[in-house]
Amino acid sequence: MSPTAQPKSSSASDTAEGSPVRQLTVFLQNRVGALMALVKLLGDHHIAVLGLSLQDSTELAIVRLIVSAPDDAQMVFIEKGIPHTILPVTVIELKETETSLPQALSALLGAEVNISFSYPLLIRPGQNPVLVLHLDSADFAAEVLAKAGFKVLKQEDLSR
Repeated sequence: MSPTAQPKSSSASDTAEGSPVRQLTVFLQNRVGALMALVKLLGDHHIAVLGLSLQDSTELAIVRLIVSAPDDAQMVFIEKGIPHTILPVTVIELKETETSLPQALSALLGAEVNISFSYPLLIRPGQNPVLVLHLDSADFAAEVLAKAGFKVLKQEDLSR
């Protein structure tokens, strides 16, 4: 996303239950303290980091973030000239059993839904483990997971 892009506004695709969870992906220089500076910047703007995934290379680190206020975070990144992208992700609450993850994966496999990446959240809104998934056919996948008994969370469930 270009530094001049505007945050997503509400649209007809947002359902009555809420809007999809949006992940911010930030590209940082791979140097000591860069992640701390990013988290502190968000905290200084009263934006909580709810989940993150870090993938580094020799020169850059790719940080995937779920935050309490994605629109506000995007504005901060635009103001500070921080390169980033934003995309919807599927977030599900797992059941508190050891078979919950295999059941979710089995439901997705049965529906032939591909998982691009996944990571857990740092918070547990319903006191159960929470998993972020980037899926092809996200709307279809959310239906499949809901039919399999999993709660699909919306941004409002996380932002409190």
